[in-house]
This record gives sequence, structure tokens and C-alpha cells, in this order.
Amino acid sequence: MKSRFNWIAAMLAVLLSLFMGLSFNSHRTEAAKNSGVLKIGMEANYPPYNWTQTTSANVAVPIDGSHSYANGYDVQIAKIIGKKLHKKVIVEKTEWDGLLPALTSGKIDLIIAGMSPTAERRKAINFTVPYRKSTFVVIVNKASKYSNAKKLSDFKGAKLTAQQGTLHYTLIKQLKGAKREPAMRDFPSMRQSLASGTIDGYVAEDIEYQSYRNVNPNIIAVNLNKMPGFHVDHDDSVVSIGVKKSNTKLLKQVNAILKTIPTKKRNQLMATAIKQQPKAGSSAKKENWLISTWKQYGNMILSGVGMTLLLALVGTVVGFFIGLLVGIVRTIPTPTTRGKRWGLNIAKWLLSVYVEVFRGTPMMVQAAVIYYGIAQFWHLNLNRTVAALIIVSINTGAYLAEVIRGGIISTPEGQFEAASALGMTHNQRMWHIILPQAIKNCLPSITNEFIVNIKDTSVLSIISVSELFFVGTTIASQTFQFFPTYLTISAIYLVLTFTITRIFNFIEKRLEGNKNYNLMANQVQVGSPKDVGANN
Repeated sequence: MKSRFNWIAAMLAVLLSLFMGLSFNSHRTEAAKNSGVLKIGMEANYPPYNWTQTTSANVAVPIDGSHSYANGYDVQIAKIIGKKLHKKVIVEKTEWDGLLPALTSGKIDLIIAGMSPTAERRKAINFTVPYRKSTFVVIVNKASKYSNAKKLSDFKGAKLTAQQGTLHYTLIKQLKGAKREPAMRDFPSMRQSLASGTIDGYVAEDIEYQSYRNVNPNIIAVNLNKMPGFHVDHDDSVVSIGVKKSNTKLLKQVNAILKTIPTKKRNQLMATAIKQQPKAGSSAKKENWLISTWKQYGNMILSGVGMTLLLALVGTVVGFFIGLLVGIVRTIPTPTTRGKRWGLNIAKWLLSVYVEVFRGTPMMVQAAVIYYGIAQFWHLNLNRTVAALIIVSINTGAYLAEVIRGGIISTPEGQFEAASALGMTHNQRMWHIILPQAIKNCLPSITNEFIVNIKDTSVLSIISVSELFFVGTTIASQTFQFFPTYLTISAIYLVLTFTITRIFNFIEKRLEGNKNYNLMANQVQVGSPKDVGANN
């Protein structure tokens, strides 16, 4: 029966080899293309600096790994740089917190995302000369009592926030008496919070106010720069382009190009971006929000659903085989010979470490470490989707390893003893007696892990995988319809999990067989009445 276990191991090896082969192939392909491509990192979620759209209208540029496009002031600056360098510009849509690791790991060439060259950031990356200067404001509702603030102390008691990982959040400390609420991940989230009244305002740049005012005229910006006592360093009040420390040649080239763009041209680009940015309710026809959203973003949503199901299905299947192998190895009886005993103990210890590490750390952290860490330390540029599949698979394998191990050791000891009395080897006992029962008993837990994977793929937004939640966030930021968008996304998740649960419940019932099965009754029915009488 060893051949059957070897077959399982071979299948797992083929799957892992396929993942690694795809990643190496994508690495070679990207390397071949990179000579004529300029990869720009940005959120594509911060109008008018940058945003996501479904078409290439207004000379937008493609977003890598999706069917969407990016546009905005940052994009147009990037196109000027790309043209001067004779390179095609491609946007790598990345969460704000992922921009620095994406640059230092070599996944992008430049960060053009309205980023200020703060002292802390300068420790990690280099910055070009500024390409725009900012004025800091607090954006509040016109009806708010803080809309007439004249000095810093007038914000006493105000619930204020800013974007996570930015200077804006630090500036709230200068507003004595203000309540600093937890930082938020992006500007669309802050806009929604302000509109719903959960915060009194948020700190941003003046250009954010100009952008938001186009879709919400009931707001006002309170200028902080004009208030006595407010201080901000020069480097913190400008935005620059981030460049990798080792890429001094590109730094010099970009600096030279920026100096050729006059202030008038930059102001024109920003004015155009403000006019072209996505606007809520811009549709000429007043139709149902759900209908209009599906017309405009339906393909994007379906693509997100497909990616979510792919990650959850492949991750669960591969994770099952990983967990099966780990569970089997961790339940192998202790060998009698010293060498084999030491070897098995080392293998069990390593597998225990694997299980504890991947069960004891969040998948989001694992995604960031694997996707960015491998590129930074081993210079292996994994394809984003391949990296996501590997992450979900090994994370699921750690959980299912314990589930299957529990199923194996919960099998009655008498069955082991009976199989041994019949002369079966350990592999034969496992394959014919133990595993069929263990896997059957573990099926509800495997189903649950599949459902968890459908929902937990949302954390892969940290590496910008275009799964359902990531797509929903993009749509909400473009339409400014946060509640209906996320309600729709929640409904899609519910449909997916409900359907998967019913499918696996059907499989469980098929495996259980007839609960009213009666051996003696069936034996009687097999024989004829004559046969029964003869026996009597």
C-alpha cells in the first residue's frame, strides 16, 4: 500500500512544483519585459491624485493583473516620466501600507502616490525633488461647530482622524484637546465616516478637500497652516516620488525630468484630474443603484468572485493534502531502531513548528512576509496570484493537519489492534481502516475551513489580489456609495458560503449511507421463503 501514499505525495509535489514553476516563469517573463516597462506603485484610490476606472478613457493606464485602469494627477506625472524614459507605464495597485515594501523588494520602480518625504521614510527609500506642495486642512461638515475654528484650541473635543501611516495622523497632536480617533486605511473610509457622523472631521491636504467638495458640497476645509502655533517641516508639506535606495541612476533621471515640468503645467494636470475624477450619481439616467452598478462594474465583481472561489478551492484542496501528509506523519508509531526514531522525531518537530507558526500568526502577516519578503531577501518575484495560492494552501494545511490528526487518534484503539492481528502493516491499517473513517469524520471541519477561506481571502488585499473584497473597496471608493456596496458584497459572500455548505452537506449524507440499514433483515430478504422453511 506504500504506492498509494507515494501517489498522494507525488500529487502534492506536482501541485507545489506547478506553483513554483508558474512563479519562476512569471519572474523570467517579467524580467524580460521590465526593460521597457516602468512599474508605478499607488493606491489608485485617492482622487484626484489617483483612482481606478473600468475603461481607458482620458488616457488612463492599465493596472497590472486586472482589467481595470488607473488615472489621476499621479498617473499623468508618471506618463510624462515614462515618455521621457521611453518606457511603457503600468500601475501596480497596492495598499498604502504595502507601497514601501513593494518598492524595497523590487516589485515596483517608483512610488507616485502623493507621498510626503518624511524623515522616517527617508531611512528606507530615497525621494526625488517635490512635484507638488500641500496645505493641510481639517475637513468637517458645514453644519459642524468646528467649521468656524480660528485657532488650534477650537478643535477641543472634536473626534478627528487621518489616514493610517501618514503624517496627517501625527498632526492631530497639535490640535490640543482634540480626540484622536483610530487611523483609517484610506480616504473613502474617512469620507464615509464623516458623512455618517462617526467622526467630526479628518486631517488631509487641501487637494483632498477640492476633490471631495465636487461630490459633497456640504463640507468645508479649515486651513491649519494659517493658525498660530501650527508647525510642519518643509519635507512634510510637499509630495515627492519614492525611489529604491540602490537605484541612484533612476533617481537622477526622474529628478531631471521633474525639473522640465513647469508649475503651470502641473496646475493644469491637477485641475484636469479634479474634473475627470469619479463622481457619485454622475449617470445621466436616474436608475436603480444596483442596476447601474452592475452595468458599470459587473465584470469587475464577477472577476472578484472568480478569484475568491479559485483561491478558496485550490487552497482548501492543496491544504487538505498537506494536512493529510502532516497528520499521517505525526501519528506514525515510534520506530524501534535509534536512527529511524531520531529521524522521525526531527520530522515531527519540524512539522509541529510549521503547524504552530501558521496557526499562530494572521494570514495577512503571512501574505506580507511571503510576498514581499521572498522578493526582498531571495530576489524571487512571485506572481501575485501564485503567491496568494501558496499562502492560502499552507495556512489551510496547518489547520487541517490538526483536524486530520485528531480524526486519526480518535479512531477506537481496538480497530488498530484488530488490523494488527490480521497481519496488516501500518500503511495498510492507515489506508484501509483508519483514514476512511478519519476523513469522513473530519468532513464537517474541512467544509468549515473551505467557508473560512472564502471569507479570509479578503486579507489578501494587503498584496493587492483582486478578490471580491478588494473589488468592493474599489467600487465603493469610485461611487461613494459605501453602505450599498458593502451590503451587496456581503450578500455575495453569504450566497457563496450558503451554497458551498449545502453542497458539502449533500456529500456528507451520501457518505453516511442508509441509516436504517439492518444486516439481519437484508440477509432474510435475500433468501426465498422456501429456503427459510428448508432451513427450519
